[in-house]
This record gives sequence, C-alpha cells and structure tokens, in this order.
Amino acid sequence: MGYGEFAGRDLQKRRKSQRWLKKPWKRKKLKLKEKFDPLEGSMMAKGIVLEKKSLEQKQPHSGLIKCVKVQLIKNGKTITAFAPRSGAINYIDEHDEVTVDGLGGSQRGQMGSIPGVRYKVIKVNGVDLQMLVQKRKEKPKR
Repeated sequence: MGYGEFAGRDLQKRRKSQRWLKKPWKRKKLKLKEKFDPLEGSMMAKGIVLEKKSLEQKQPHSGLIKCVKVQLIKNGKTITAFAPRSGAINYIDEHDEVTVDGLGGSQRGQMGSIPGVRYKVIKVNGVDLQMLVQKRKEKPKR
C-alpha cells in the first residue's frame, strides 16, 4: 500500500475495490432490495386476503401467531402478514382488502419469534385495524 507523495491513485483504487466487501453498500449498488422485495421498495402495499392461518412460535416461546396470507395487488406476489394485537384476526375476513407494512425486524428480516413473517396488517378495507380492535370504528360492508 502506497504512502508516498503520489500514492493517491493507489489508495483510491484500493478503497473502491474494498467497498464491495461491505454488504449494505453492495446491496444498494446492485439494487437487490428493489429486485427481491415483494413491496418493490415501497413502504406499504395493498392486497387481498387469501386465507387466515396460525403459525407456531420459534423456541423458546410457545403459542400460536395469527397471520393472513395476502396476494398483493400491484404484482400478484403472495406474502404472509401478521395480525398484531389480541383479537385483531377476528376483524379480518377472506377477500378483504388489507394494507400491509414492514414488521421492523433488523435488515428487512423477521421480528422476534415469528418464523418467516416480515409484514404486518395495518388497515382492513381502508379502516385502521387498531380502531377496529378498540371498537372506535366499524368495518365497512362490501
């Protein structure tokens, strides 16, 4: 590695090649998030509920996580979304239009003991899910 008076070009070239070893920088340059993310880089997406299901938690926790299988409207991809809070699954029916959001795990991953679920439901038929659970609003009839 050059330390001399005219070593600037060598240092610059080395820095450029070393950047590719850093995972976040490499993902950004190759646009991997846009290529493989079902939401295609956006924060939220709308979808239609295909089925309701419950998943078992990972060790050491026990219990059933209430989830829904959603087909996104924008590209037809199928994802699994988590219904937060107790009793929230009761307000989500099949063929409802839901808005999904990222769950907030580190590096676009799952959160906690929920296996392979990266998204959560925030709205059902245009109404906030939290308002439905607290019985402040009613779900519109379709």
